[in-house]
Amino acid sequence: MTIIIIGAGLSGSLLGLRLAQRGFEVKVFERRPDMRKKNISAGRSINLALSDRGIQALKMVGLEEELLKIAVPMHGRMIHPLGEKSFYAAYSGRQGEFINSISRGELNKVLLDKAEAFDNLSITFDCNCLEVNLKSATARFENLGDHSHFEVKGDIILGTDGANSAMRQSMMTDRNQLFNYSQEYLTHGYKELNISPEMSGSLVKNALHIWPRGEFMMIALPNPQGDFTATIFMGHSGKVAFDKIRNTDELNGFFQQYFPDVLPLIPDLADQYFENPLGTLLTIRCSPWQAYGKTLMMGDAAHAIVPFYGQGMNCAFEDVHVFDQMLEKHGTDTTLLFEEFQSLRIPNANAIADLAIDNFYEMRDHTANPVFQRKRRLETMLEQQFEDYYSKYSLVTFRADIPYVEARDRGRRQDELLMDICEKTEDIGSLNLKELREKLYLI
Repeated sequence: MTIIIIGAGLSGSLLGLRLAQRGFEVKVFERRPDMRKKNISAGRSINLALSDRGIQALKMVGLEEELLKIAVPMHGRMIHPLGEKSFYAAYSGRQGEFINSISRGELNKVLLDKAEAFDNLSITFDCNCLEVNLKSATARFENLGDHSHFEVKGDIILGTDGANSAMRQSMMTDRNQLFNYSQEYLTHGYKELNISPEMSGSLVKNALHIWPRGEFMMIALPNPQGDFTATIFMGHSGKVAFDKIRNTDELNGFFQQYFPDVLPLIPDLADQYFENPLGTLLTIRCSPWQAYGKTLMMGDAAHAIVPFYGQGMNCAFEDVHVFDQMLEKHGTDTTLLFEEFQSLRIPNANAIADLAIDNFYEMRDHTANPVFQRKRRLETMLEQQFEDYYSKYSLVTFRADIPYVEARDRGRRQDELLMDICEKTEDIGSLNLKELREKLYLI
């Protein structure tokens, strides 16, 4: 069987690697240049938070240990309220549960190297997919070097070509698919900055830093070299927004007012800010993901989400892991394989999309709220005392065996009860945790 993969990003390169390991003939086509030879990040990296769902997929291809060596463990959040003392909030009350900051580019490069080492896999860069014939599993490409067109036919085509997917566009135009599609932009965008190793000494290394400011925020994730990748999330327009920062004086005034502790950490702030692009944030939902047992989408092509739960990559890697399980179950009966895969993954992709939007408002608005802080402390106490209790965050992040749908639904019920208790009780140390755990069992 010859398998065509459109897109050599994170999910495409992992998918290609796994299929090559299984002995299939794999041909991968990527619109961008080879990132190992040309820098193409251009201020749009947003460090990734690798957690259990992604790690299990890397373990599947034998790369868990190698890639964790280039990651930085983050054991919790360091919150920086405006005008108040910073404080730390652990991600979990259990030992050994943490997330890992990893460079998107470095991770992708390792996956490409490992995939390309197989004789039965080839990667062709600078090839833009124009359209896919869903029935015949034929894709038409443009060579971006000489602008010539060519076609490639496989037994199946797998689309991992991101939020602007050509395969998804082809599915939308096939009336037989009864294709459902929604695209929702946040009114907020993002802009990246870098805090150099020489200037980052005051920041706790093994933590995700958050500067919550109500309608906007900044975060920073550590890198192995000692620097931090910082990201401002803010409205495109409004009272406090990107369109209000037009020159160096306005930029310095904005940071002096809202991020005074960050200003000394980025001496070249103006250069970075005005050179780096302003990114957009969107959620994509669609169905079906497959057509005719010949073509299938996964990753951002099928379910782009906003980055605020740190699950975009983990969800895409989980796609590959589940696809591999379905391949083991159904073999090359792609009709059964594709149907079961999408029936399992579409509800869960929608669930983590919901949670990612929820977490945007939580990080931006609530992390500095005293009631929310009490809830997090209470969750930590429960996790420390009861092995079977997992907060919503822990269900999503540290329980790869629990589907996102279950994590969302159970976690929301728990949140509602705990927030109600913490609004009424300032002294959470006086609570009977055993009785509380019994209540949580019942919801």
